Amino acid sequence: MNRRSIFVNTVVDIAALSLAFLLMIWIKPASKRIYLPTYFYPFLIFITLWVVVSLIARKYSAPERYSLSRAMWHIIITNLLISGIAVLIMYLFKHLFFSRLVVLGTITVGTFFELLFAFCDYFICNAKPGPDTSKVFEVYQRVVGRQQEIPIAEPLLIDFSLEQVPENIKEAVIDESNVDVFYFLSENIDLTKPDYSLLSTTTRFNVDKLPELVYHKIVNLHRINDIRYINKFFESVNKKLPENGIFIGCFETKNLRKKRIFNKYPPVINSIYYFFDFIIKRVFPKFNLTKGIYFFLTRGNNRVLSGAETFGRLYSCGFEIINEKEIRGLLYFIARKVRKPYYDLHPTYGPLIKLSRIGQNGKIIYVYKLRTMHPYAEYLQAYVYNKSDLQEGGKFKDDFRVTTLGKIFRKFWLDEFPMLINLLKGEMKLFGVRPLSEHYFSLYSKELQEKRIKTKPGLIPPFYVDMPKTLDEIQASETKYLNAYEKHPLLTDFKYFWKAVWNILFKNARSS
Repeated sequence: MNRRSIFVNTVVDIAALSLAFLLMIWIKPASKRIYLPTYFYPFLIFITLWVVVSLIARKYSAPERYSLSRAMWHIIITNLLISGIAVLIMYLFKHLFFSRLVVLGTITVGTFFELLFAFCDYFICNAKPGPDTSKVFEVYQRVVGRQQEIPIAEPLLIDFSLEQVPENIKEAVIDESNVDVFYFLSENIDLTKPDYSLLSTTTRFNVDKLPELVYHKIVNLHRINDIRYINKFFESVNKKLPENGIFIGCFETKNLRKKRIFNKYPPVINSIYYFFDFIIKRVFPKFNLTKGIYFFLTRGNNRVLSGAETFGRLYSCGFEIINEKEIRGLLYFIARKVRKPYYDLHPTYGPLIKLSRIGQNGKIIYVYKLRTMHPYAEYLQAYVYNKSDLQEGGKFKDDFRVTTLGKIFRKFWLDEFPMLINLLKGEMKLFGVRPLSEHYFSLYSKELQEKRIKTKPGLIPPFYVDMPKTLDEIQASETKYLNAYEKHPLLTDFKYFWKAVWNILFKNARSS
């Protein structure tokens, strides 16, 4: 649907809602002089909420995108969502004195008008679901033997002339994306060699049709934000590529999306739009209670994705990132296949998460914490370490995986309270070395690794006693504690615990 149609539908919707409001005021048995001044400004706020959420949920284009029945359900569920938000706002600001007849009547009549308009739009204008925009561009293929290895190399400037690129490939890339993307591809893969598949698709069906282990590279020009099952899509790409094969794709990050919205809409309106856009398309998909509403309204299209989540999904599906570049509002990445996918059947999106950590005797335990990072961020430890190394205290430097709310949780240790569950389960003790991930554990010396797994990890680590700054100092601090613990377990934990409490309370000891 073009912008003009959206504008017309928005104006018609505002007129219909205003008519419904005036109708309810007229029906209400009281003086219009009382109700109109009282309800005027709240109605303006409500109609702003109504339009913003409707635009985000793409309600105005529903008859053109779906069947009639689904379009009507789309309108009803969107309006129920708006009503719920309006009631919540009224409750929070203690504005519960409005007439139920006026409020509920306006919503009900306004919804009836919208359903009537949708019916007319579908049959009179003959609106139909939009066509599949996926494209598979024809390129030659060179059959690759299953045993043939692809050399491992970082992306470099490819030594070939752009004039050698087949004209149909050049035109396809520029028409589907832009000339900057064409140059980006030219710098990183040899477009003159027919050993790649060029796609612009949101469905893994087009990937599944490709022959296995034939193409060295798969390029998808359609942004990942519109793919319904992202991990399944990545897994299909992984299956089709040989070892060290290259996958190139793009997506709009959360920050780039915010920048686009704030540049597109005028001040104040852009903040309101961004707030509800973030709630519906970022928060709703993360909770089981609201996930169904989100996918019904959007079918997974135009979802909000953070860079950490997208890269984490790629790593969990067997890829590693070897290059990335922002081009005209999208982040393009080059990923290399390094293994088979993990096939994580139970990914966590909610506020309470379970992290795989190495416990006593090398047994894997699942440590409970409040989420401070984007989903799938745990798969990016090697990526973050290679990109930014460690800062003082052993934490990752410039860790983009941590959310804004997560930084607050970490500052006051709120994220670690659920670890009391591990304490009650007997997997951890009150004081002891930190439970580490496999990657962080691999950074330790072999001798210290063997010492660590002899005891249970603890809620409060020896870090708060010695306050080490580097990884070597952290290892020395833990070795000192473990040596003392082997000789006098109870006395060592007692002394270390109170030293840590003293440093935390009076010396402002922090781990980050």
